[in-house]
Amino acid sequence: MLIHPSSVIGPEVQLAHDVSVGPFCILRGKVKIGKGTRLDSHVSIGSEFGVVEIGDENHICAGAVLGGPPQDIHYKNEPTQLIIGNRNLIREFTSINIGTPRAGGVTKIGDSNLIMAYVHLGHDCRVGDHNVIVNSSQIAGHVQIDDHVTIGGVCGVNQFVRIGSYSFVAGYSSVHKDIIPYSISRGNYAVSSATNKIGLQRAGFSTETIESIHKAIRIILKGSATLQEAIDRITKECAPSPELDYLLQFVKSSKRGLAK
Repeated sequence: MLIHPSSVIGPEVQLAHDVSVGPFCILRGKVKIGKGTRLDSHVSIGSEFGVVEIGDENHICAGAVLGGPPQDIHYKNEPTQLIIGNRNLIREFTSINIGTPRAGGVTKIGDSNLIMAYVHLGHDCRVGDHNVIVNSSQIAGHVQIDDHVTIGGVCGVNQFVRIGSYSFVAGYSSVHKDIIPYSISRGNYAVSSATNKIGLQRAGFSTETIESIHKAIRIILKGSATLQEAIDRITKECAPSPELDYLLQFVKSSKRGLAK
């Protein structure tokens, strides 16, 4: 364990044997950090009341603030949580808050995410695996980001929005409805306008699967008068696959409506 002498480590903090803590970091409250995780300078983790668990092999860059109180006037110092998985790169001045009791009390970040500088992830967000959130994007509370999502720079995402897997949100977009999986979205307010074919190719999807997904997205965006008609057509006309099942379940379960 390597801890710079200028850093302050509270009595309840638990660090794996090889955690590295750089200069002027502050770790306080109930904080647990797994093996191989590295903190650069001026990192703040934890709070007087919250609980923070950070997994293995994360790199947390200068000025990041993790596990601070939620920016919610209803929060009354409850011992809610921030849970971060493994192998995440969290860049400079990112802020991620603990959850609130009204939404289960947990903000959760998965594995192998790249969260770039000045990003904010609000209370009760759920972020999956292998996502990229580009500089200065601001994610409000209760947002769910599935897997392999790219969110461009300087985007704003409204509360309770869900962003589907393998989707791409172009920079400087404002998102107030659910983003369809496998799609490209842009604008203020953002709408899905195309299939993320290049992203799917790079991810190793077969040509047949990509064409099936593309056909389904075209039906949703352009081919049917109502969402139920689109669901019926996709079920009949598109080759079945786990990816298509996920897409249909996403569409059926959307609560904010689709960005289309």
